[in-house]
Parts: sequence; C-alpha cells; structure tokens
Amino acid sequence: MAKKEKTSSKFMQPMQISEELTAVVGRGPLPRTEVTKKLWAYIKANKCQDTKNKRNINPDEKLAKVFGGKKTINMFEMTKLVSKHLT
Repeated sequence: MAKKEKTSSKFMQPMQISEELTAVVGRGPLPRTEVTKKLWAYIKANKCQDTKNKRNINPDEKLAKVFGGKKTINMFEMTKLVSKHLT
C-alpha cells in the first residue's frame, strides 16, 4: 500500500504579516497557528488580559494598532481582526 502524501492545511501555510502585527509577533511569514500562539504570549507577558473577565483583552499601544484602536476586545473577535493583518 502506498502512503498518502501529507497535505498542509490552510492553517499551517506561512502567511505574510503586516507591519503592525510584526511589532507584536515578530517577522513572518508565519502560519496562523504560530501567530495566535505568539499573540497570546505577548498578551500574557504584557498583562493585556482583563483581570476580571479573562475573555477580554485590553490592548496596549502596539495591540491597539492591530485591533483598530478598540479599547477592549473579546478574544473571539480577535481572530477576525488579526486576519486583516495576514496575507
């Protein structure tokens, strides 16, 4: 039996990253999964997660550029906003 060739999913394909997002996660290209990991590492390291409601993020100056200047963002909304910075 021949082995199936492993195909790379869309999530794992490296993507170009905008300058705003590069300031937070570093130079690309990176797969979406890696961007998300680095984004959460940044959020936690810079204490941007809301202390009362952990689902909310209170962006600092760098994150505000990625999130369109919003004061508070829900973690589910984060994916949609980050997608605009990936090509």
